Amino acid sequence: MKTAREYVQSLGQLHPVVYAFGERIENVVDHPLTRPHVNAAAMTYHLATLPEYKDLMTATSHLTGATINRFTHIHQNTDDLIKKVKMLRLLGQRTGSCFQRCVGLDALNALYSVTYEMDQAFGTEYHKRLVKYLRKVQDEDLMCAGSMTDPKGDRSLSPHEQPDPDMYVHVVERRSDGIVVSGAKAHQTGIVNSHEFICLPTVAMDEEDKDYALAFALPVDAPGVIHVFGRQSNDTRKLEDSLDQGNARFGTVGGEALTILDNVFVPWDRVFMCGEYQFTRDLVERFASYHRQNYGACKVGVADVIVGAAAAIAECNGVNRASHIRDKLVEMCHLSETLYCGSIACSCEGAKTPSGAYVVDSMLANVTKQNVTRLMYEICRLCQDIAGGFIATLPSERDLKNPEIGKYVQKYFRGSVSYTTEYRFRMARLIENLTAGTALVESMHGAGSPQAQRIMIYRQANLAQKKKLAEAIAGITGAPE
Repeated sequence: MKTAREYVQSLGQLHPVVYAFGERIENVVDHPLTRPHVNAAAMTYHLATLPEYKDLMTATSHLTGATINRFTHIHQNTDDLIKKVKMLRLLGQRTGSCFQRCVGLDALNALYSVTYEMDQAFGTEYHKRLVKYLRKVQDEDLMCAGSMTDPKGDRSLSPHEQPDPDMYVHVVERRSDGIVVSGAKAHQTGIVNSHEFICLPTVAMDEEDKDYALAFALPVDAPGVIHVFGRQSNDTRKLEDSLDQGNARFGTVGGEALTILDNVFVPWDRVFMCGEYQFTRDLVERFASYHRQNYGACKVGVADVIVGAAAAIAECNGVNRASHIRDKLVEMCHLSETLYCGSIACSCEGAKTPSGAYVVDSMLANVTKQNVTRLMYEICRLCQDIAGGFIATLPSERDLKNPEIGKYVQKYFRGSVSYTTEYRFRMARLIENLTAGTALVESMHGAGSPQAQRIMIYRQANLAQKKKLAEAIAGITGAPE
């Protein structure tokens, strides 16, 4: 397994094409826009080296018997699914941000079971290829970005109906040694500081879309791959003073990017689906369920930080003994633990697939993510309520330290005498970072928008069976089917 330092050093050996603000970023490790996201991902490596977290952060490879980072593991039982949840909460607590690595983990696990089932149905060798690739990921402790979301173009049209075929990643050429693909993947979390990225289809497809039914893996610096780093709220503060960033070390969310594939070659041994449209629904839904499981874990870890920040700012403001403040803190804890319950539940109710790998309960995973789209907003609202409006109007760090006016800023932004003005400043900026802008949008749309979960919940609700339960209790017989 890699240490955090070795992970950072390994990024220096890659040469991805990354742009931000119209300029090329030559080194993601050193650039102030990307370094916080490197730090957050590095925590997944660091905690795995600490004895006290070995049980959560590492696992035994079912392929080799070696001890591996859990972010490269294929879930072998429900205990693995539960430990994943606890691991993600721990990392959310330690970073207060997105540590990015779970998307690739979910892509590997979804592919593992679906490629096995494809091979059983069609006599292909996708699973064999994936196992070989998985061994490389485990042996080298690679960070993989999971790449599912396509730009989609006109959402009323299927992939093959788009005026521009590149709105979904597709095959443009099949060769004896591999395929050539074109298109893009949007909102790619952590991709600029990953080693590899794993592309999956983003929607269920029909036969007409078979050129879009693709799954494959590539290095992030493969020829023809271009990353355009996305903007975040207050992101230019990363170029200024650390106090004003709120979470200067780990940043906000996961450093998303638009990843362009401009006629990129993929060798066959890295292709895990090519035209098998019949399995796109299974692959999409399995990945989505794994990823929605995460949100009652990583977001709850961040919520733990938000609750702590709310409690701290209440003391700074001198209102911590007020009954309504205590009630709001209790409500924040209640909401966050409710989300955690959902992630634990869908893990406990997981099931074994024909491949031997375990999947979560899809209904409960979708319910978990649906709750995140609401309850995280309420947790953040309560935190802002407790903190006060000054979190949105606070002067800058330069004003605080200015020789002419700094003394006034120090004086008039002081709260309780038990805390310094700088303490109050820092906590206010952290709350601004955690509860406003990009972080909340990610709670809404990460792992799929709310409607995506509602579609899955309706599909799995088994309303016909529930209707029969009601008819039986009501004493109704001979009801129409």
